[in-house]
Amino acid sequence: MGPRIGPVGEEAQMPDKDTKAMMSVEDTPGGKACPNPQDLRPSVFYSIKFFVLCHSLLQLAQLMISGYLKSSISTVEKRFGLSSQTSGLLAAFNEVGNTALIVFVSYFGSRVHRPRLIGYGAVVVALAGLLMSLPHFISEPYRYDHTSPVDMPQDYEASLCQPTTLVPAPTPAPSNSSCSSNTEAQHLAVVGIMFMAQTLLGVGSVPIQPFGISYIDDFAHNSNSPLYLGILFAITMMGPGMAYGLGGLMLRLYVDIDRMPEGGIRLTSKDPRWVGAWWLGFLISAAAVALAAIPYFFFPKEMPKEKHELRFRRRVLAASASTVSKGEDSPSEKSPGASQEKHDGLAQIAPDLTVIQFIKVFPRVLLRTLRHPIFLLVVLSQVCTSSMVAGMATFLPKFLERQFSVTASYANLLIGSLTIPSAIMGIVLGGVLVKRLHLGPMRCGILCLLGALSCLLLSLPLFFMGCPTHQIAGITRQPGNLPGPELFPACSEPCSCPLDDFNPVCDPRAHVEYLTPCQAGCTSPVAQEALDKSQVFYTNCSCVAGGGPVSAGSCDSACSHLVLPFMFLVSLGAALASLTHTPSFMLILRGVKKEDKTLAVGIQFMLLRVLAWMPSPVIHGSAIDTTCVHWAQSCGRRAVCRYYDHDLLRNRVQRLEDGIVPMLELTGDKIQQFLLGPEQTSQCLAWRPFGPQTHTGKLQQADAAPEPGAKSHDWSANK
Repeated sequence: MGPRIGPVGEEAQMPDKDTKAMMSVEDTPGGKACPNPQDLRPSVFYSIKFFVLCHSLLQLAQLMISGYLKSSISTVEKRFGLSSQTSGLLAAFNEVGNTALIVFVSYFGSRVHRPRLIGYGAVVVALAGLLMSLPHFISEPYRYDHTSPVDMPQDYEASLCQPTTLVPAPTPAPSNSSCSSNTEAQHLAVVGIMFMAQTLLGVGSVPIQPFGISYIDDFAHNSNSPLYLGILFAITMMGPGMAYGLGGLMLRLYVDIDRMPEGGIRLTSKDPRWVGAWWLGFLISAAAVALAAIPYFFFPKEMPKEKHELRFRRRVLAASASTVSKGEDSPSEKSPGASQEKHDGLAQIAPDLTVIQFIKVFPRVLLRTLRHPIFLLVVLSQVCTSSMVAGMATFLPKFLERQFSVTASYANLLIGSLTIPSAIMGIVLGGVLVKRLHLGPMRCGILCLLGALSCLLLSLPLFFMGCPTHQIAGITRQPGNLPGPELFPACSEPCSCPLDDFNPVCDPRAHVEYLTPCQAGCTSPVAQEALDKSQVFYTNCSCVAGGGPVSAGSCDSACSHLVLPFMFLVSLGAALASLTHTPSFMLILRGVKKEDKTLAVGIQFMLLRVLAWMPSPVIHGSAIDTTCVHWAQSCGRRAVCRYYDHDLLRNRVQRLEDGIVPMLELTGDKIQQFLLGPEQTSQCLAWRPFGPQTHTGKLQQADAAPEPGAKSHDWSANK
């Protein structure tokens, strides 16, 4: 028995199995026939709320797989010998395939089966995640010490000082300065696969967000659309948070956990040579995306507008119960108000265009959209914000690792548990403010201005929160006016140490770090077993006062405790910046013509990718590379950076975040408010407030030409 719909005591009649009754065209979006009412009524796939839930989960999984690379960016650099500029290019490369297709696909968004195309894109994203993990399986096992043919526990002895005057020089291991052509070809193939996977990831992501946003806005009630989009963005933001959390868990595991050497390894996650299981997170994320894609193959191409859903279902039941509803209604049988209902309550689908017609009409529609002042200024503001977000999202884990000497796992857990939840709260609060306060365009602009200004002021103390650069023997210059370009430049010359070896040790008394025990002049190791861990010390060190001992690993930072206050300010700034997310999206969705809505969203994402998400990681990576003081060498080329100038790193990264980007955003918001003025703003925004309306008839009258002497609705009254 179905639920009662209609007057009390009147029970709904379900059609027989063979009944083929269809609705009248005025209750179908675009004037098309709807499916069998027996299939429609009990299905949750005709509920826009269920679509919001499914799309939130899909975007969560999709952003989890996209953000996972950012959580493991320093690990990938270390594993494959990449510079920050190259890794930034890799992180931004998924935008290449996305940008090449997003406008074309978005323009045809209202003409295709949007949910089904979203499902196909999600399948491509899942395949890209599998391809991203492939380099692990085709590469040789990770060798963290190149002084011996294989990574064995004897690597501690292999890094010792062996004076040439006492014993013959050992046969040197293959140097990193030269390598076989097969090794170089394998490296290029691995990097090429990752770039290909990132491109495929961008191609698969093309239909997911634009089609989902336009689908929700088409079939949701006008007063509910901001709230639904706020919920969508909030749940979606959990994707990067889960990516950082997943990265924090996976990077605790050794990279070759599936092919561990006999006897295990002696590295710990605090060792600078440690490489975590970066590839495992891509497999988990790909599986999540594949599962989230399944419901999209069952959603309809069109569904009733949310505020007419009850009336829609009643007409379905009435049509199935009528004996004259076995065929489609003739045009003469349509109700007189059908045209108005179709215009007011149901989404309209623009006529189909061929590819040739699209190429002809696209420049005109693109120019019309770009000439819309509010659209252009809002997108400019979003580009500035996205530039800041793209750079920090890519390199904030690495920045925390290097600046505060924390592990990659801990840095990811901090970001996933503090920064991302703060951004989620900001997005939700922004959507609630727009809905509850019925914010007009001027107040939306003021909200964006206040959010950007507060974020800028709050980030100023970050310039002064950091740790000093470590003193590294052979690299750090002499303090003061003392002669000599480097700290202890020649004390280990009798040892004939390999120049490309890396097994750092620390002199805790002088707080000086050496690249290897050999460069510290150490001749013997001593292993001390503890209850929770084993610690290796080196003794008889000629470069250390008193002969040592020195401990294996990098020196601990004296200001690592500052990482928590630093992350608190970053998280608070993220919340203030995210406050403007939903209002700016609503300005675009309501500010363009209805038939251009999907294209406007596509152009918006294209501009964000071309101007922000593509160049920003590369710019940030290049800036980080300029602060490097010691590079590793691989096959005669510069590979991963081992040490940075902390002061220079902090200043250059913060200047990128607190300099040009926020000032441009503030400029865009001010132009939006004060250059256009209230009258021109109201003319550009021919749409109604986001809040609920109390009288539908007034909404219908608003679309008609005002009578003489009538007072038209002006958003400037909301100021």
